[in-house]
Amino acid sequence: MAKKAKAKTKRGRAQDRARVAGGQDYEVAYEAKKTRKSAASVKTAVKKVGASRKSVERALTRKKK
Repeated sequence: MAKKAKAKTKRGRAQDRARVAGGQDYEVAYEAKKTRKSAASVKTAVKKVGASRKSVERALTRKKK
């Protein structure tokens, strides 16, 4: 008798979308295009504030004095 397949959930996807992987060029490029900043500034923001997408976007859109 075969085992029943485990039900798929969306939990993993939501957790993945909540973070920016600084080492993944496509994620860095997406965030750079979205915030109209350079890829280097996105990588710097990830290192400075962490991988949380909200924190990175907040750091990138913060007004400079």
